[in-house]
Amino acid sequence: MMKKHHSRSYPLLSALLFFFFVSWSSSSSLLSIWLHQEVGLKATDTGIIFSVLSVSALCAQVCYGFIQDRLGLRKNLLWYITALLILSGPAYLIFGYLLSVNILLGSVFGGLFIGLTFNGGIGVLESYTERVARQSTFEFGKARMWGSLGWAVATFFAGLLFNINPKLNFLVASCSGLVFFFLLIQLKVNTAASLETVELGAEKVKIADALRLITLPKFRALIFFVVGTCIYGVYDQQFPVYFASQFATLREGNAMFGYLNSFQVFLEAAGMFCAPWFVNRIGAKNGLIFAGMVMALRMVASGLVEGPVLISITKLLHAVELPILLVSIFKYNSLNFDKRLSSTLYLVGFACTSSVIAAFLSPLAGYSYEKYGFAQSYLIMGLMVFCTTFLSIFFLRGNKSSSEGLLSQPSTI
Repeated sequence: MMKKHHSRSYPLLSALLFFFFVSWSSSSSLLSIWLHQEVGLKATDTGIIFSVLSVSALCAQVCYGFIQDRLGLRKNLLWYITALLILSGPAYLIFGYLLSVNILLGSVFGGLFIGLTFNGGIGVLESYTERVARQSTFEFGKARMWGSLGWAVATFFAGLLFNINPKLNFLVASCSGLVFFFLLIQLKVNTAASLETVELGAEKVKIADALRLITLPKFRALIFFVVGTCIYGVYDQQFPVYFASQFATLREGNAMFGYLNSFQVFLEAAGMFCAPWFVNRIGAKNGLIFAGMVMALRMVASGLVEGPVLISITKLLHAVELPILLVSIFKYNSLNFDKRLSSTLYLVGFACTSSVIAAFLSPLAGYSYEKYGFAQSYLIMGLMVFCTTFLSIFFLRGNKSSSEGLLSQPSTI
């Protein structure tokens, strides 16, 4: 029976990732363009919204990680996220209305909703998929590939729909949430095969287990690495505005960004398929360092080159860095930490840290874009990522895991 459940878990989890990213991309891939062109916000105001978004995502990620580790393979948290996905279309319309009334009020509402639904929710779905993958016969990277394809498909049409009516993208987001709901109904993972049972009969996760992570030098070293690399999220926030400005008209820029982003994510999906093989060859630590250096290169290059063609090439480097980063971070955590805390490690050690940095840097980035321009700001970001990645060469652990706080089950990532 367990094999039967596991044989269905890969296609269903892949489909769930696909439609989650369709909903996310439809509503958020052109968020900065929507805020700039439709709502009429300046870069500094947009930066404030992204800062609030990051703070809400931070709170969600801390809670989501611990709750999901307690739940194991139960779907309670996924059902909650499903409801938010279905309501995403109306929520964005309310978001736009509140922004027209009061920017601070709209920022709080939109930041909370987007952070709780997408920036926090994706960590739950990814860590849940990785948890099932460790017990099953499929690799996380190959399931996550379908999430990238979902983003690519939605983004391909997002620019066109935006030019017709931005509200159409919000409608697609809610419809995709409904499909997610029906897929989640079909997902049956044998609760007897939860990590608490499979992984050496381990006890349920306690708050003390999660807090103990803070005392580990190897966890603090991981946090330091993430502090640098998560700057790429701040870089991406208003990149669509910069890209669209390279064209004769904003309509042309919007459509071209949709095509470019879609092509990039198709490449990213191919990278997700190949990343497990690549990371297994070079090791989890080297995979993290490699991804960090590619990020630094992309940001620095964005500040040096001019014109839509060269800027597009730098954008496509994201298809190299992200797959290797995601596979490496899960594999690194599996090698070096207690597997019962996989969701906490990912959501707090990676996603939560990213939110903290984004909350701090987003307003500063918005101010820098207005005062110094996008190119100069990207150079500064790239140098910051390079410095933290270079130092992480000495701080992160190698491929051999210690026995401290580990379970002996091998990773299947």
